[in-house]
Amino acid sequence: MARLSLQKISKQYDDGTQAVSNINLQVEDGEFLVLVGPSGCGKSTLLRLIAGLESATSGQIAIGETIVNDVAPKDRDIAMVFQNYALYPHMSVFDNMAFGLKMRKYDKGEIANRVVEAAATLGLREILHKKPRSLSGGQLQRVALGRAIVRLPRLFLFDEPLSNLDAKLRLSMRTELKKLHKKLQATIVYVTHDQTEAMSMGSRLVVLSGGIIQQVGTPLEIYNNPANIFVADFLGSPAMNFIHCHLTAENSELFLEKEGFAPIRLSEKQRTAINKNSAIKTSIIGGIRPEHLSEAAPPSDTTHQRKLSMQLDFLEPMGNEFIAACHVEDCEITARLSASSQLQPDQLCDLYFDINQLKLFEPVSGASINC
Repeated sequence: MARLSLQKISKQYDDGTQAVSNINLQVEDGEFLVLVGPSGCGKSTLLRLIAGLESATSGQIAIGETIVNDVAPKDRDIAMVFQNYALYPHMSVFDNMAFGLKMRKYDKGEIANRVVEAAATLGLREILHKKPRSLSGGQLQRVALGRAIVRLPRLFLFDEPLSNLDAKLRLSMRTELKKLHKKLQATIVYVTHDQTEAMSMGSRLVVLSGGIIQQVGTPLEIYNNPANIFVADFLGSPAMNFIHCHLTAENSELFLEKEGFAPIRLSEKQRTAINKNSAIKTSIIGGIRPEHLSEAAPPSDTTHQRKLSMQLDFLEPMGNEFIAACHVEDCEITARLSASSQLQPDQLCDLYFDINQLKLFEPVSGASINC
């Protein structure tokens, strides 16, 4: 395996489109790194630059100690797994998995050993004789994985490999990929637009938007402490609720005020962070995740508890919970409620939250206020 280093990588196409801009990133040996973002954010372009399928406009790409900007894709010692599997329909599973090794003139015995070993790991030994047309989607994906594994490359690249599978199969394949990574201790760069897939698989996430890195960190670091409104909104389903508020001061306290809501008193830590931020004047954006809203009455110590009184519009049953859609004036709020909830649509409800779970963002830049 190998360490991957990207330094000041940019890609601009002839029509002036800036696909990625000034990307600096280190992928450690044996790491499972996920590039995640909406369509058109530059994640697949970045993967193709690493693979050598496209050339960077500027910057340096190194795999291990080797700078590979001018190295042909076939000589970069990488294996890529594509969204559409890219299998040869006229070849058997064995021959598809062996094809890359045959092109590199490996000994027949070595090829057979590698293919059989990979097939055993992926549960493919019983179908090595079959052609792709007779396989299920999950089997096709495992064959594509097997073709990559037999190469024993220094770096694996995955370009949305599960997007063509149904929801149940995607879940099982995520588990299989994580098991495979643990067994191989492989260095993996994985591209997806599916935030659930990213959160559940990556040891670190790189969140991209507009060809620019928005945040890098572990899934929980990014989920709990998003760097800006884009990251906070993109990761999480249902998405974080955002409330555009005015700041008011009374004595030594700071309050968030929004038409229809009772004033929300901020914590001392939040107040200190706002006072240190010169970009904050009278407006601010508060963010609260749906799972941090509860209909349960607060305990006797209500030091950190705050309340939102709203109109409940409808409840979406999810089996183990309800997704509640509420509103006050022009502000829409989504909450995750217990499956035992007795609330009914078209009634007023009180939802409680811990003020320490409220995220604060600058209204213009969207940057998180560090508190």
